[in-house]
Amino acid sequence: MRIKLLSNKEEKTNMGRPTTKNDLLIAAAEKYEKLNDLILGLTKQELAIAFDFSKDVKKKEAHWQRDKNLRDIYIHLYEWQQLLLRWVRSNQNEEKRPFIPEPYNWKTYGDMNIAFWKKHQDTSLEEAKEMFRQSHMEIIKLAQTFSNEELFSKGVYKWVGGSTLGSYFVSVTASHYDWAMKKLKAHKKNCADKQDQVAM
Repeated sequence: MRIKLLSNKEEKTNMGRPTTKNDLLIAAAEKYEKLNDLILGLTKQELAIAFDFSKDVKKKEAHWQRDKNLRDIYIHLYEWQQLLLRWVRSNQNEEKRPFIPEPYNWKTYGDMNIAFWKKHQDTSLEEAKEMFRQSHMEIIKLAQTFSNEELFSKGVYKWVGGSTLGSYFVSVTASHYDWAMKKLKAHKKNCADKQDQVAM
């Protein structure tokens, strides 16, 4: 996942992406609920079958090969939310900390994602689900402590750089939940296609 930094012009024309505190909180809640509804609708078979997108040439990004199950998705969402929580809290305490921790950077964050994946291969699905649930709640609580201006005006915090703090919150909640739903829907389609082939 890459944090998408938008210019003012792009922010005004991209109506689908929250640009106010209220819109951020609504979008995060709605997408979280939609993601959970989608997960609740997964069958035992869909949960048991490993993700395999190797036959789809359009799915070139590394994450299509990396994540093999729902646990991996939960963990990815959780770890990116932890990045935001640590980044904000450290800088609020005047401890300078980049969003992407060393030794990684925006050019090598794919390696960081692999490290997250490896770190949690012994984490159970239930543990990952609970970690993500708590993390989502922490993110929402933290977002609520900021004003609309603090979240969506540039230059409020030097440590945020040229973007807005709110854009990071959007990226690790609503936008990332969309990413997760897209992957799960693609997996469901693959499972249905396999069943159709067996039936034939």
